[in-house]
Amino acid sequence: MIELPDLAVGGLAAGTLSALALAGGMLRLRRQQIRQRAETAALRTRLDGSLRAFTAEVEHLAARRVPAAARQVAHPHTEVPGPLQPLTVGTPTGIALENVLLALQAEVAAQRTRVDAAAQAGMRGATREIQAALYRLQDALRGLQQRYDDPELAQTLFRLDHENEQSLRRAQVAAVVCGAWVGLAREESHLVDAVTGGQARLAGYQRVEVHNHLEAGTALVSHAVEPVAIIVAELLDNALRHSSPDTDVVVSLEHVHHGVCVTVDDAGLGMNRDERDRAQRLVAGDEPILLTDLGDPPRMGLAAIGRLTRQFDLGVDLSSPSPYGGVRAVLRVDAHLVSRIDPEKRPPAASAPRTTRRPAPERPAPAHAYGSEGIEPEPAGHHGPGDADGLPQRRRRTRAAAAEAAPAAAEPVRPARRPQDAAAALGGLQAGTAAARAGAAEFPAAGDDDTDQTDHAEGGAAR
Repeated sequence: MIELPDLAVGGLAAGTLSALALAGGMLRLRRQQIRQRAETAALRTRLDGSLRAFTAEVEHLAARRVPAAARQVAHPHTEVPGPLQPLTVGTPTGIALENVLLALQAEVAAQRTRVDAAAQAGMRGATREIQAALYRLQDALRGLQQRYDDPELAQTLFRLDHENEQSLRRAQVAAVVCGAWVGLAREESHLVDAVTGGQARLAGYQRVEVHNHLEAGTALVSHAVEPVAIIVAELLDNALRHSSPDTDVVVSLEHVHHGVCVTVDDAGLGMNRDERDRAQRLVAGDEPILLTDLGDPPRMGLAAIGRLTRQFDLGVDLSSPSPYGGVRAVLRVDAHLVSRIDPEKRPPAASAPRTTRRPAPERPAPAHAYGSEGIEPEPAGHHGPGDADGLPQRRRRTRAAAAEAAPAAAEPVRPARRPQDAAAALGGLQAGTAAARAGAAEFPAAGDDDTDQTDHAEGGAAR
């Protein structure tokens, strides 16, 4: 039997061990709680920092990045600031913020296009009414010019008609920029008339000097006449506005490989590289045209040129300076838009400059068809011993004959003789040869044979 003291000692030992184990567990639990509290505090600190950073990023997006992105739609050179924290680039947060900017720009561009289209539609309708009124006024003024012969009244009517023509040009350009048709359907006309017609629509047209180097009768197909006149008028208007009033604007009309070109050179200030690039983009007509891009007040000349070049397959180049220090503008009209009019039946206008090109002289035909040097044909009807079947054979010239022919080659080529003259000369030669051979009594057989051949040749020449 186990004694009572021993049992008590065992119980006390077991209790002590249990107490120690419980104390160790409680100590570990307390340490774990302390560690968890520290981790929770650290996470809370990080979360607070992330929340403050995100709030600052959103505020930066709303205050600076969104307005800059909206301005960039209208002004591509505007720079959009980046995020405050570069580390967010490429993260889900950074990608989400960039998508916000892209969606904003797309919506702003769409709204801008819709608003501009509505403005163009309104202006198109207004300019249509203005054009109709100006055309009626133009007809009335020309009727008065034909009715009255008073010189002073005629001069006043001419000035009024010219002012009306300038107003009509501005309304027409505005309508073209807004997508309207050119407004006139002309018949096939001389190219020089289209150029001078565009010149007549401008104030200061006296300063324009036109050099016509085209062939007489060079014309435009009917649907290209008015677009070319409008483009020339706008190019000349820019040249006159941006050059000194005491200088001339030189216009040259030239034939080129693919058609014709109208070159306008002014002696103005010229354009820097950025201005030239922007002007070239406008006249190319590849980009959509918005009224808000044309300034305040809108400058529509180059925009109208861009519309017309795209619609009528024309080409305008503004990338070169002129030899006078200003701008060189080149209008290219391809061959499929160029036609020809008989200048005798339908001459150009009396005020149009006459062409400086002279018709090419007609070259006379060569006196013979043989191009090989040193070879000449035998006269017809005369056959040597080497002839086959009675046909003449070519003989190579001797050196003496070639030397005699050399001075003659330096003489000017004479025009070809008529077939009747050649036949008469050949017949005379054959007749003389036959008579000489018939008188040679010592060769009767040869004479008879030659006589027969000569008669045959004369009969062939007569046919």
